[in-house]
Amino acid sequence: MRTLAVVGGGAIGLAVAWRAAQAGWTVTLFDPAVGSGASWVAGGMLAPLSEGWPGEDLVLAFGAASLARWPEFAERIHAETGVSVFVADETLTVALDGADAADLRTVADWVNGHGNELRLLDRAGVRALEPALARTVRAGLLASAEPAIDNRRLLDALRQACTGAGVEFRAESVADLDALSHDQIVLATGAAAATLWPRLPVRPVKGEILRLRHRPGATPPPRRVIRARVHGRAVYFVPRADGIVVGATQYEAGFDTTVTVAGVRDLIADAEAVLPGIGEYELAEAGAGSRPGTPDNLPLIGRLADRIVAATGHGRNGMLAIPLTVDAVLSLLDGAVLADAEAADPQRFSAPGAPSLSSSAGGIR
Repeated sequence: MRTLAVVGGGAIGLAVAWRAAQAGWTVTLFDPAVGSGASWVAGGMLAPLSEGWPGEDLVLAFGAASLARWPEFAERIHAETGVSVFVADETLTVALDGADAADLRTVADWVNGHGNELRLLDRAGVRALEPALARTVRAGLLASAEPAIDNRRLLDALRQACTGAGVEFRAESVADLDALSHDQIVLATGAAAATLWPRLPVRPVKGEILRLRHRPGATPPPRRVIRARVHGRAVYFVPRADGIVVGATQYEAGFDTTVTVAGVRDLIADAEAVLPGIGEYELAEAGAGSRPGTPDNLPLIGRLADRIVAATGHGRNGMLAIPLTVDAVLSLLDGAVLADAEAADPQRFSAPGAPSLSSSAGGIR
């Protein structure tokens, strides 16, 4: 029986462990706090089209390929656990000034030119869909194919699915990949991956997020994901059963996950500029996580050594990338490379003539 160690118990690690166990691997997952970290703090947007920008062709292609896999992946989860993870069906990006409205047109032209479908809306069109938004909203961009999920519901379902598939959970940190005796190892420790594979180009990017609970008499939450920019800062709203998730700040702050007064202040101020009635909601939670960033905003999915596969570096798109990452890792474990994930090969950062990333972990093979 083939043995697999999955190091890291966030959404990516859990999903890989579950599907690998279903495929016949004997799987052990190592993590002292399964389901915590960035996966616990995430908003759950699946928005590769709305977040597209000219020039990021590979990022768009990777995100769109993973988005296309989400319906089947979610159906697998539902069939296995009875849990439905979707909380919204569409994403609406809005502009509050002329410059942002021009950016929406730029995104629409570029994304639609790649065979996708985004629809531009005027002020009246936006208010017809989401009347609670501020009257200062000037235009919108509707992505009918971009849903959102409840990340915490997903994490619970993945843990349940792993247990049902026979995954062994070890509440331990791994300090040395060489010490693991398994046939194959998947490195899925997110922003901390470089501590186990030092030359891996992944870094922590801090993000703060708020969870607001709807109170009786307050403005109802939007039915769609709402995205906007206020004073140059990105803000988004993702519906939940009891309210809204509002995010997210973005800082280069190392592994600091302290929630700051300034972060909360900016999120609340920006949120009120887009959805004025939000001031009546209950501030139920403020949290922060470390997104695993890479230099080119593509993840790191590929072989680092004969026994090591990387599955990290997903940045702010960790939830979006789960289905494609799982398919790519399972292909690598079977000795093949999935075409849709070729651009995510970590070896793209090996400079010509320099040692490859495969040389980063001592004698491991």
